[in-house]
Amino acid sequence: MADDCIACIIKSPIALQSGDLKTDSAKPGVYVIEVTFPKETNTNVRKITFKNYYTAFLTIRIQQRVAAESNKTLLKWKTCLHNMCLMPNPHTENGSQDYFSIDRHQMLLEPNDVKALRLILRQPSPVWLNFTLEDIKVYECSPNKDKERGPWLPKLVALEQPLNLSDGLPDMDLVASSAQQMWMLTEMVQSNSTTARVGRFDVDGSYDVNMLSYI
Repeated sequence: MADDCIACIIKSPIALQSGDLKTDSAKPGVYVIEVTFPKETNTNVRKITFKNYYTAFLTIRIQQRVAAESNKTLLKWKTCLHNMCLMPNPHTENGSQDYFSIDRHQMLLEPNDVKALRLILRQPSPVWLNFTLEDIKVYECSPNKDKERGPWLPKLVALEQPLNLSDGLPDMDLVASSAQQMWMLTEMVQSNSTTARVGRFDVDGSYDVNMLSYI
């Protein structure tokens, strides 16, 4: 299968922290990685994959071109993923270096006509000196397929006509009559059946010589 990874520019992480990072002793708890696509290119994102490196939570914002007044369009930032947990416990190693794949169906809105991405990384734990995302790849939808639908528009098939459950079933009166006859026959067999135990071919603990020839 061909690799449909999009050629994009992944910028270095930018720390978000009040004050001077060179003089303040506290480490930043938030980084932002911006991903841009070639100019004049709008991308329908299918999935995003990456390897984690001690990032606890991930938020993804996408820049889309939206319609405005006077037949104009504007670029607007929207959140398509909010605080996805990458590490169950920020203070432990679990999930700290796992690979992740985020499909478009997991996002809060359709990631279509995307101009750029911002990956917002959070790590509230002071245990780790650095955190980031590695091996980031963005995949686009195949142009040969119909537009994919997400959970915001489920693929439902409407039934034009209600199911007719009586088609192909026997007449209910005939079934009731047959069941009544079977019940009567069962009662007759049970009333005429013997309750004597069927034993072996012995009489008072001895076998008849004539009967042994049939055994």
